[in-house]
Amino acid sequence: MKDHKQEAAKAAVSLISAGQNIGLGGGKTIAYLAELLAEDPPLMQSLTVTTSSFDTNVLLHAKGFRLVAPSLVSKLDIYFDGCDVFDRQLNALKSGGGIHAMEKLLASAADRFILLGDAGKFQAALNPKYPIAIEFLPQALEIVKRRIGELFPGTRFVQRMSTEKIGALISDNGNMLADVYFDSFPDPKQLNVDVKMIPGLVEHSLFYGMAHQAVISGDDGVRHIYPE
Repeated sequence: MKDHKQEAAKAAVSLISAGQNIGLGGGKTIAYLAELLAEDPPLMQSLTVTTSSFDTNVLLHAKGFRLVAPSLVSKLDIYFDGCDVFDRQLNALKSGGGIHAMEKLLASAADRFILLGDAGKFQAALNPKYPIAIEFLPQALEIVKRRIGELFPGTRFVQRMSTEKIGALISDNGNMLADVYFDSFPDPKQLNVDVKMIPGLVEHSLFYGMAHQAVISGDDGVRHIYPE
């Protein structure tokens, strides 16, 4: 039985050219991509790579990639990342890892932002099964929570708590994280604006209108999908 995440990663390798500046997100599909690139030393050594993920950074370092810090990046040729789900316009939710602020920075710096994964990531429309994750200043907790409730009545606001210590889970940027669950998923365009405009909110995990292409693998093979 084929590993569809690995198949999507194999297809992504063909989109990379020697000498490019590329960004990599996090997750299993991205790890496969890094491992495949490492199997082609001339190509790997020609690339300049950055990442939004601590785990990916560790892997890239171990494989001998030429790494640069995201703070030194102003432009990328391609940024590859996975997601929880994406729709026909390639609007994507990337809520699981809680590193969406850095992921958005690198995606916005890329000439091409390409989503990778198995065919189950593709749905006709976003649905409330998946929350939108938000990162916000610690001082803004109650303000953000109240404003979310006013904008989207009936939502569940679930603050992320640490499993390794007592207290809130803190992001890589020193902020708090929460998941917002909807009864029915709002219009993505309006949601993108309304949530981002809340004072104290740093970033949310809806990638609206950012992806240029998706590469997915399923039982019917590899598909390249573009925004409708």
